[in-house]
Amino acid sequence: MSEVAKKWYVVRTAGGKEKKAKEYIEKEIDARGLNSYLTQVLIPTEKYYQVKNGKRVLAERLFYPGYLLVEAVMTGEIQHVLRNITYVAGFLSEGKNHEPVPVRESEMNRIMGRVDEFADQEVETENPFVIGEAVKIIDGPFNGFDGTIDEITADKRKLKVMVKIFGRKTLLELNFAQVTKE
Repeated sequence: MSEVAKKWYVVRTAGGKEKKAKEYIEKEIDARGLNSYLTQVLIPTEKYYQVKNGKRVLAERLFYPGYLLVEAVMTGEIQHVLRNITYVAGFLSEGKNHEPVPVRESEMNRIMGRVDEFADQEVETENPFVIGEAVKIIDGPFNGFDGTIDEITADKRKLKVMVKIFGRKTLLELNFAQVTKE
């Protein structure tokens, strides 16, 4: 099978069922022995950290919710298999006679570049804080103290928190992970 003939197509899925649809597609293609026609099924995502209940949690976000990218030689059999898989709603763009239209190479390069860029990049933390917000310190020497956010440095994931220590207001520099919202 020629690698040149394979193109990328966008497949619509049921919302929130992208992983299940990918799993079903891969199982069905394996079962029918069509691996030489359909080589990749991608769910473009990025990983990031967010703070939940005062803890840093790794989370994943979809670039295109409700869609999968499929690299395939689009024969009639492959089209039929893809259209009849649970959680798959068809192709994003279709031409004459309901033939799927491949994604332009320039667009696919942009999408793949974005995926690669986020894979190489250090996982970033979402900024869940706002200036003036009340927080509780949960880590470090001032554990248990309450304060208010005075300044946020999102790129360094640092906060300056105004805390009352021995009756005097003191500005502390803390990491996102050292505080939780009250």
